[in-house]
Amino acid sequence: MQCLFECQNIDFHYPQGPLLFNRFNWQLFDGDRLGLIGGNGAGKTTLLHLLMGLLVPQSGSIVAFGKPRAAPQDFTEVRQKAGLLFQDPDDMLFCPTVIEDVAFGPLNQGMDRREAKAHSLKVLEQLNLAHLADRVTHKLSGGEKRLVSLAAVLSMNPEVLLLDEPTTGLDVKAKQRFLDVVETLPQTLVLISHESDVIEQLTDVTFDLAING
Repeated sequence: MQCLFECQNIDFHYPQGPLLFNRFNWQLFDGDRLGLIGGNGAGKTTLLHLLMGLLVPQSGSIVAFGKPRAAPQDFTEVRQKAGLLFQDPDDMLFCPTVIEDVAFGPLNQGMDRREAKAHSLKVLEQLNLAHLADRVTHKLSGGEKRLVSLAAVLSMNPEVLLLDEPTTGLDVKAKQRFLDVVETLPQTLVLISHESDVIEQLTDVTFDLAING
């Protein structure tokens, strides 16, 4: 089974902060559907940001998709193969319309505008969101923004999904719609959630950072 991410003896702390990870070792394999748990401050979001190169460990190494990743440019390929869904969808949605937000990634991957639009519409259709394509993004509901953010991630055809508290603040209907969509996706998954029902529905195993970090 292929190892997609590996942390090797990672030490990390924020400036003037305590040591958050101390010689931390961890692996994610192809096909895993992992729930990342632990109390506030355990390092769950930090771990995802380390995997994507948004944070840099003080020591140790990150291996992603079979290659050591250290310099910023090393993570360009990682961000093509792994999609990170941030806690706040407003951190991801910055284009005027939904279709432009979803097409942003494919355009950066080298698709021309016509191809990117067609591909993005297909992704929206798969998520039953095609009716939102021309909507102004910042006027969407919270649940709609979450799903559009997911569409923006999926439009880049990632091998791995990293989802950070994706259902926080959603009403019951919007939450279940989100869960039903994610449950059918084939990608390897790392999910952070404080909601036990979300972890139970979407993951096969949990990893407690409060114990293992």
